[in-house]
Amino acid sequence: MTQDAITYTETETSSEGASSGLSFWTKLVYGAGDIGMASFNTLRQFFYAIFLTDTVGLDPRIASITAFLGVIWDAFNDPLVGAISDNVKTRWGRRRPFLLFFTIPFALGFVFLWWTPPIQNEILLALYVMLTYMLSDTLQTLVMVPFLSLTPEITSDYDERTVLTTYRMFFNLIASLGTAVVAPMMMDRMIKAGYSTQQGYMIVAALFGGIAIIPYLGTFLVVREQSEQQRTEAQHMTREGRTSLKKTLRLAWENVPFRFAASLYMLNWVTFDLVAMMLPFFLTYWIGSGDLLYQASLFGVQVALESAVLGAMFVVAIAALPLWTWLSTKLGKRWAYISGMGFWAIVLCSGIFIQPDQVGFVMVLAVLSGLGASTAHVLPDAIFPDVIEWDELRTRSRHEGVYYGIKNFARKLAGAVSIFIVLQVLGWFGYQAPPESANQFTQSPSALWAIRILTGPTGVAMLVASILVAWSYPLSKEKHTRIRRLLAKRRHQAH
Repeated sequence: MTQDAITYTETETSSEGASSGLSFWTKLVYGAGDIGMASFNTLRQFFYAIFLTDTVGLDPRIASITAFLGVIWDAFNDPLVGAISDNVKTRWGRRRPFLLFFTIPFALGFVFLWWTPPIQNEILLALYVMLTYMLSDTLQTLVMVPFLSLTPEITSDYDERTVLTTYRMFFNLIASLGTAVVAPMMMDRMIKAGYSTQQGYMIVAALFGGIAIIPYLGTFLVVREQSEQQRTEAQHMTREGRTSLKKTLRLAWENVPFRFAASLYMLNWVTFDLVAMMLPFFLTYWIGSGDLLYQASLFGVQVALESAVLGAMFVVAIAALPLWTWLSTKLGKRWAYISGMGFWAIVLCSGIFIQPDQVGFVMVLAVLSGLGASTAHVLPDAIFPDVIEWDELRTRSRHEGVYYGIKNFARKLAGAVSIFIVLQVLGWFGYQAPPESANQFTQSPSALWAIRILTGPTGVAMLVASILVAWSYPLSKEKHTRIRRLLAKRRHQAH
């Protein structure tokens, strides 16, 4: 069925699919599940690149290749886990058993991501880093794909999905705030107390990995999936209860709105990850002039500069969540996203004018960047579930697991692309890791220019690309409403 058919058939039915009317507790518990993903992603986004160069001691170019090769496995495991979760049948449902059995291994894998064995050979060390990256990502997939696949099953309402995503992003940003502020502070204190940076990273990972276990198990206990009868109705009594992975991937590619949503999601997170990875380099070597323990004042307290900047950004991002929820109901998700990303592009452009020790200027831009970070966290995730109803209208079946497997792969591919770009550029422009015991280390002028360009103008280019994709995204709120009406009519005729 084409989009024109949706337009012309709107008058055929006046009954719209009902909102599920989610309870406050369902939204709260499910939203809290994002704490685990946020802690994992925040530590990896902001600190993994500098961990590989300054703690593990890998050449940036070799480090970038190990991380990028690690994500190739995700080309297989994300859609595969999604397809498995689509076809699992247990008394607990399709998705929730994964949360029960893989949450603790996920937390343990997260800790091992930050451990470096005493290997002197750089190639063997790079191979170990790649294998631990693959293991950690696989365990993350086994938890995150089923967790995210619950979203379109919990509610089919266009606006309620934005609300549900806002709950998730509230906890996501709270956890990101806590991780971004606490991690550098803990690292500073442990280094001053005589711990190595290696030990500091592992302790931080153990803390936040342990915290992540609780909300995932809470989701397993509280959130309920569709019953088998409801799922059968959603499948419209089709002959096939199962669809091969190959066929499902082909159908996903033929889903035009999905292509736009996946491209938007990918560009959105490449931008965020790239800026996030560059911040520790930018703050340490440009603003702090190479002072590895550079501090700033946050509410009158001296803290690590990274804690102050990231704290300000995430506080504003959390406060702005209701703004983007409200704006998406007024303008639609697409135009709300374009507005937020356009504003963030202007803010990032201003960053090229910051000079060393201009902490006040940095803090102002961090506050303004919080608005863009809030948009980047909420709206792509709110847009994505809508493409599944379009797929259901076309194919008469639902494949949430595969779609969210591809989405999770796109998210991790964004991180891999970002770390590849960052470390390759830094390597070619002469970036050098400081000696293990150094508290002061200055980079070459060429490396400093690379750090500044990657932090600002490169991010702006990515934001412009994401805005262009959003501009062309074909599913408006009105079209999604028509899709749901046609699905409701089809279900009624099936009985």
